[in-house]
Amino acid sequence: MPNHLAEETSPYLLQHVDNPVDWYPWGESALTLARTQNKPILLSVGYSACHWCHVMAHESFEDAEVAAAMNRHFVNVKVDREERPDLDQIYQTALYMLTQRHGGWPLTLFLTPDQKPFFGGTYFPKTPRHGLPGFLDLLPRVAETYYARGAEIEKQSASLLKSFANMLPAKSVVTPAFSEQPLDQALTELRDRFDSVNGGFGEAPKFLHPSELEFCLRRYFATGCEQALQMAAYTLQKMAEGGIYDQLGGGFCRYSTDEYWRIPHFEKMLYDNAPLLRLYADAWLATGNPLFERIVEETAAWVLREMQSGSPGEDGTGAKDKESAEDARGGYYSTLDADSENEEGKFYVWDRSQVAQILTPDEYAVVAPYYGLTRSPNFEREHWNLEIVQPLAEVALAAGISREEAQQRLASAREKLFIERELRVHPGRDEKILTSWNGLMIKGMARAGHVFGRDEWAQSAARAVDFIRSALWKNNRLLATYKDGKAHLNAYLDDYAFLLDGLLELMQARFRQADLDFAVALADVLLDQFEDKQAGGLYFTSHDHEKLIYRPKPGHDNVTPSGNGVAAYALQRLGHLLGEFRYLETAERALELFYPALSRQPSSCCSFLVALEQSLTPPQIVILRGQARALAEWNKALRHHSPYTFVFALSSELVGLPPSLSKPAAMDNTVNAWVCHGVKCLPEISDLQELLRVCEIQGKIEPPF
Repeated sequence: MPNHLAEETSPYLLQHVDNPVDWYPWGESALTLARTQNKPILLSVGYSACHWCHVMAHESFEDAEVAAAMNRHFVNVKVDREERPDLDQIYQTALYMLTQRHGGWPLTLFLTPDQKPFFGGTYFPKTPRHGLPGFLDLLPRVAETYYARGAEIEKQSASLLKSFANMLPAKSVVTPAFSEQPLDQALTELRDRFDSVNGGFGEAPKFLHPSELEFCLRRYFATGCEQALQMAAYTLQKMAEGGIYDQLGGGFCRYSTDEYWRIPHFEKMLYDNAPLLRLYADAWLATGNPLFERIVEETAAWVLREMQSGSPGEDGTGAKDKESAEDARGGYYSTLDADSENEEGKFYVWDRSQVAQILTPDEYAVVAPYYGLTRSPNFEREHWNLEIVQPLAEVALAAGISREEAQQRLASAREKLFIERELRVHPGRDEKILTSWNGLMIKGMARAGHVFGRDEWAQSAARAVDFIRSALWKNNRLLATYKDGKAHLNAYLDDYAFLLDGLLELMQARFRQADLDFAVALADVLLDQFEDKQAGGLYFTSHDHEKLIYRPKPGHDNVTPSGNGVAAYALQRLGHLLGEFRYLETAERALELFYPALSRQPSSCCSFLVALEQSLTPPQIVILRGQARALAEWNKALRHHSPYTFVFALSSELVGLPPSLSKPAAMDNTVNAWVCHGVKCLPEISDLQELLRVCEIQGKIEPPF
């Protein structure tokens, strides 16, 4: 008999619809039932691509004996952390407070009927194993604790809520004076954590840390610091050569289980690949490394091929009918699973003999040493996960062939292996479309498209914007998620901030008046519905959101950048662009609120550091006006600008622009340009070489090589 998840849109929740567990989605029905029956809540949080979520589901949630115990003792609530990041944030933090251990997924927490957690963990095996208690044994003991020790639980809950309240940043009595000290300190902290041998920060497991890498690149563009560039570029190179990158199909997995980037946790997340697209594009600008250009090309191709609804060869979004499939065209999907056929990584790894059968001997002679097939297996069950272990020039030398010949053999072999791999059972794809993660990918595709002059990538970003505007923007408010023709859930800070940031990037790749109007509308909601007018900063949930036990105001980066940091940065840019001081003032108040945290632990707040940097040095804005053909030539010449320069190419046919952008257009085929810093603009420039000279001096534009 199906449980209460059948009407949900989340693929993760629907994975559990046939469990014998009497699951409820989070909502008033489950909460009311818990209060009425005085039953504790068993809260299980995960996501569809999560390997250990699948393991716990197979071991426990599909098991009739475990399900009977869960149903007897608890009201069972299943949550998709990607749809409900508000709940995930609260209860991951609560788990740390209860156990002094960092959480993860699956998250397993036991709550009182009024939503207060009193015990929890992450993955529990069905029976005791590896020092973990058995879930079947644990369930009745937790239920007994709830009924027998109610006073202690209430006391613990009061302490927990007090700790939550103390986590909110407090407004300083004295307005802080901003300086570059946190920027310098953050670079020092990252240098101390940098792995100079393998790249990246810290030890295994190794995550991608795009916010930290972006900060390093920006420090290089701002100051010329070679060490900052080296940390970013070396890490990006080692990641690109490692097994964490899909060497055949493009795109990065979520993290490496080892310090060498060799064996990943095989799920691919939209939110990881989005910032990496622009990072590799900007790293190419700084270094000219052809590897970085290839990674952008392959990852963008993967996004278009597998992660955007309505792409060629893709039949929509898994929607239930043709009409909703058409409505969904353009949005980016969320994740690819780590597992296929109930085995992690099975889709990606290879048997050496199989590779030898697919390729010619000449091709295999290049592929085997290049991808490590001549070494011992690096994955389970005598399999290899492909990684670049030897430079192609050395492979060519050892084989007695030219590098060009080796490159041709490698390209032919990769195509054959990719075609063969496509015949395998693919990992599951979570086809819900999340506004926040789409905002990240809109920025990534737009930036990569602009840097490399690839209009199809910018067009991909524009299609995603058009989808969001049509399907997830209702009554001048955003919704958080879309699947099967249904958009729902009140949007969060990240949805507004990431989408606003993405729109500002897209408008540089291809300006559309509708995108500027949309950006202004989003910014206005941020100010009206998320800002704390008294203390400063923005809450993660809107003023009219469902009341939960805690309302976070996050400033630190996590697997995605801080919504407060991105909002401050985007509001600054929009404020400077339009001369709209209320946006600048909101960003300034957020910086003032979080400045003590930036000073204490700056490297954990790299998104906010970018906003601080921009507060200290307002962005250079270049506005071009002219006829389309001439405008394209000038825009192309400025394509390789640094991340500090904001370029808008505005056709002379555009009318109704805001005053700050409504510059007089040339009457012939020439172009007029204006270069502004904050409220100060240089005189009009009508010569391209003069513009390039001015921009290089003002904005540190460097040649790409």
